[in-house]
Amino acid sequence: MNFQELGLKKPILSTLAKQGYETPTPIQIQAIPPILEGRDVVGLAQTGTGKTAAFALPLLHRLTGKDLPGGFRPVRVLVLSPTRELAAQIEKSMRTYGGSMGLRTTCVVGGVPIKRQINTLRDGVDILVATPGRLEDLYSQRAVTFERVETIVLDEADQMMDIGFMPAIKRILKMLPKTRQTLLFSATMPKEIKALSNDYLNDPVEVSVAPVAATADRIDQTVMHMQHADKPSAIAKLVRSHPGKRVIVFTRTKRGADKVARKLNADGLGASAIHGNKSQGQRQRALDAFRGGKEPVLIATDIAARGIDVPDIQLVVNYDLPNVPESYVHRIGRTARAGASGLAVSFCAIDEIKQLRDIEKLIRTNIPALAVDGSLIPERAQQTTHPRGTKRPPTQGQKRRRYSSRANRASA
Repeated sequence: MNFQELGLKKPILSTLAKQGYETPTPIQIQAIPPILEGRDVVGLAQTGTGKTAAFALPLLHRLTGKDLPGGFRPVRVLVLSPTRELAAQIEKSMRTYGGSMGLRTTCVVGGVPIKRQINTLRDGVDILVATPGRLEDLYSQRAVTFERVETIVLDEADQMMDIGFMPAIKRILKMLPKTRQTLLFSATMPKEIKALSNDYLNDPVEVSVAPVAATADRIDQTVMHMQHADKPSAIAKLVRSHPGKRVIVFTRTKRGADKVARKLNADGLGASAIHGNKSQGQRQRALDAFRGGKEPVLIATDIAARGIDVPDIQLVVNYDLPNVPESYVHRIGRTARAGASGLAVSFCAIDEIKQLRDIEKLIRTNIPALAVDGSLIPERAQQTTHPRGTKRPPTQGQKRRRYSSRANRASA
């Protein structure tokens, strides 16, 4: 199937041809027809599957051909995104695909002066991409209205739930016209997202591709067992062993991201950190330096796991293993995109063994283990060997005996 067979209008097809896009992805094949028909859609798809185009193309198709007032334009398509970076990428895609259609598109997120955004919205926009918090701020200041919204898109709904945006999303949905099209895309479908779909969508078409438990076939995955104290030297050694390659490193905390960035810069390896405590300007400069190759290493918290779409990332490093197994899949999905191959290396300390086992259970495979010197650890040894100088975690029986012993001593 090609894009023409999906029934998209000529201006969109012409733009896709210029961009070199010929064949739609599975999520696009499934989602575009019902969106064109005006149906509500629930899409289960992770990043890297062409999800943004799956809703952007048919929505642009539906907006074209309608009367475009020369003055103020009310918002007709509203897209909610969990992060500033993802919102900016969605806006860029909308502008790219609809560049010749005369539509107005803008993005409003936190971390930048709100007055500038109010001025941008003064003449109205057709497509508004926003993070929930900033959108509510603008609505409270009467800088934006929702009376003419025809379609709302909830992108990465599960991540918006994880961040704590669910109450804001429900408030926004209640302010929209009852007669509207609602599109919900999520990498996973926890019960809260399923409930949201049941409450706010009307007889939705459900489409699903690439379940979250599936990791890309072209990603070589390894885990390196070490103590926490060994991680700083290990990351520097690993980056040096991949000269000229783009590397993204994930840490569990914002402080940890800054610490790794300082370490790599002190070792002469260009790196910058991106996380929630950085201003929007700092985050954008870090991304630009990473995309342009000026700083080949980007250290990020999970805020970037689904929001960064940078081509040619050859290596993903889990400096800290995530507490949520699904986050591992999203993290390593930054590499091996568009048919390329990639490498994912995870550092695992003794107190992260449980996270590792949970990840392996989710992806239904044992991740090959390497020692710090790069040698392969036999699979049997992986189950019993722990970094030198560390103690085995106590078994449940040992914990009970210790508790009983302490209780006996206390009673004596």
